[in-house]
Amino acid sequence: MLTGKQKRYLRSQAHHLKPIFQIGKAGINDNLIIQVKEALEKRELIKVSILQNNFEDKNDVAREIAQKSESELVQLIGHTIVLYKESSENKQIELP
Repeated sequence: MLTGKQKRYLRSQAHHLKPIFQIGKAGINDNLIIQVKEALEKRELIKVSILQNNFEDKNDVAREIAQKSESELVQLIGHTIVLYKESSENKQIELP
């Protein structure tokens, strides 16, 4: 579980990032989760965009993708999700 200070730090680090995944009308599937896990292992901090044609509640989508990818939900702002998971091999981010 991340503290408020750690979340603020991660939000500042994620500000310049572009979303690398998009969730559309197909929703969340196993392939997407596998790719998100691999990206988190490589980068530790990623953004995921929820497209307009996804009619599920964005809060539910954010919680589900964080839970299934075993990551921390840093922020949900608009239709953009910020996820963090500490990498076991490629540790780059040092949390305060």
